[in-house]
Amino acid sequence: MALFGRNKTTVGLDIGSGLIKVAVIDHSKREPELVRVTVTPLLADAIVEGEVMDPGIVAEAIQTALASAEVKSKDVVTAVGGRDVIIKKIQIERVKEQQARELMRWEAEQHVPFDMESVELDFQILDPDGSGPEMNVLLVAAKRELVESKVRVLTDAGLDPVIVDVESFALHNAFEVNHPDAMRGVVGLLNIGHDVTNINILDDGVPLLTRDLTVGTRRFREDLQRERGLSADDAQQLVQGFDRSPHLESVIETRGEEIAVGIERATAFLEQNSRGGHVRAIYTCGGGSRIPGLNEMLANRLRVTVQQANPLANLKVRDGALASLVTDEIAPLLMLPIGLALRQVA
Repeated sequence: MALFGRNKTTVGLDIGSGLIKVAVIDHSKREPELVRVTVTPLLADAIVEGEVMDPGIVAEAIQTALASAEVKSKDVVTAVGGRDVIIKKIQIERVKEQQARELMRWEAEQHVPFDMESVELDFQILDPDGSGPEMNVLLVAAKRELVESKVRVLTDAGLDPVIVDVESFALHNAFEVNHPDAMRGVVGLLNIGHDVTNINILDDGVPLLTRDLTVGTRRFREDLQRERGLSADDAQQLVQGFDRSPHLESVIETRGEEIAVGIERATAFLEQNSRGGHVRAIYTCGGGSRIPGLNEMLANRLRVTVQQANPLANLKVRDGALASLVTDEIAPLLMLPIGLALRQVA
């Protein structure tokens, strides 16, 4: 099956530290339809905490993933994230968009701790139809080196990154489609990946804050091997399994506490620096959201509802899109690539 015309489909490419994930969405009908998903393992340490250590291996894995998805187009949508991306909600005087664009560099100098000559800036007016003297703007800054590094890897793989999104925005895209009830009040979206956990705080559906913690499924597996004497395969099976294990309990307490403290610090910062209220619920995604007992531990520790988000809950899925993949196992991994593929490319 060849995948259709250029403007009808979008290929979302999520380059993670442990897996390359591809989601292809057809936009030609009334509602978007997921038509293909592939997940390709990446050799250990090819990417560490978001930094590409071996571009050749990564480029080859990307090509393999796209070939498995039978993608013929060179156009892909990808994203950047991490410490070198700053997202901040600010208020400025109400002006037209063109004037706002001229103001942004000056505003960024006040809010972004990077050299302005080394960043890519963008913004979105959150209340364009408002009538007050000020307007709310979401300011985004990413170090140019980060964007150029991601583009370079894709170019090496023979691809054209037509959109380079921000990871937290892509997560939000898929989250909004599949969990519309979460678009009211203050909620947290936790993406627990291989090396890093992304904390995203939303207020009425608007991303207010994003933080990264250097703890992910790799740490859980390494702790199981070191502290419980398990083999790499046994540790992997426990982390990816469906049943709670006594081996996991102490590891979940330790690593879960790190995640809980990260959430508390993020929400405390938000409460001090904005009118944001208390987080009413937390949704988890990513491979770490499947760790048996972790969501329950976080719920008890933070005294808030914690549930696994499902990027397939409201999305139309074509028969055969997941091929031989097990839906319950693979769905938590797909929030980011689906969010990227939901972007329509002009």
